[in-house]
Amino acid sequence: MTITEKAPEVRKILVIGGNRYFGKRLIARLLAAGNRVTVLNRGSSPPPPGAIHLVADRDDEKSLNTALGARTFDVVIDQVCYTPLQAAIARRVFARRTRRYVLTSTVEVYEYEDSAAPVRETAVDPLGVPVDLGLPWHEPEFREAHYGEGKRQAEAVFAADPPFPYTAVRVAHVLGGDDDFTGRLDYYADRLRAGEPIPVPAVNHPATYIHVEEIADFLAWAAREDFTGPVNAASHGVLNTGELCEAVAAHVPAGKAVLQPVEVGEVSPFSFFRSYGMDNSRAERLGFSFGDVREWLPGAVAETLGKGDV
Repeated sequence: MTITEKAPEVRKILVIGGNRYFGKRLIARLLAAGNRVTVLNRGSSPPPPGAIHLVADRDDEKSLNTALGARTFDVVIDQVCYTPLQAAIARRVFARRTRRYVLTSTVEVYEYEDSAAPVRETAVDPLGVPVDLGLPWHEPEFREAHYGEGKRQAEAVFAADPPFPYTAVRVAHVLGGDDDFTGRLDYYADRLRAGEPIPVPAVNHPATYIHVEEIADFLAWAAREDFTGPVNAASHGVLNTGELCEAVAAHVPAGKAVLQPVEVGEVSPFSFFRSYGMDNSRAERLGFSFGDVREWLPGAVAETLGKGDV
């Protein structure tokens, strides 16, 4: 380091959750950058070497306060906030404990937007979202069935007179990695191997995606910045079910995708009855550069299916 160079800022960062998939990649990036990283979870798995581990149930406010003690943070990155109840607890607990809050949200907040053009953040203003803390958010089945609504209301809780600067990162559908636990690409591979048709909507709409490494980069970047409010995180370009099947078929000998249109009922993963595209221009204006989905898709599929490296 020369005398004119400035040493990187060492920040105290708390990650809530983050023990798998892009969360663990995020933690690795934060540690590699020299940050003092604390990971809070229910004890299901330890964080990587170099990170402090706190064990608490985020749904239990007393447990959370006890585990945190007098600790304060420059940034909190919340990977596992799914309901307005969880958001309300986090507001109270971290009101005097952090200078910035990064909420990992989802493209599913746009589940009622059916726009041929990619949607911008303004399509869902969290200040206009009604919050109902009386719904059965503690029930796993209800929470799973109302995933998009839970995230919308969680954003709304943080947005109303926020006690700290916050941003909600609305994450596109994530692909890539040999540790993709969702099994969605394997679904296609299994169908192709068996020669079974792939059910899709009669009018099958495209969606935006982001690579598992790219979203880890994005969250690490968002933690360093000072912008606030919702921001879309998605690679350039959209894909439909046919294009995904083509990428999978490249790794399935003699595999050929046969799409079977259905009017109603269950369809394959990543098949949509409405457009699921997000506009990423706000993030790009703020300084993040996304890749192109068609450039990284072949490698992402290869890695997930165990056929090569990204």
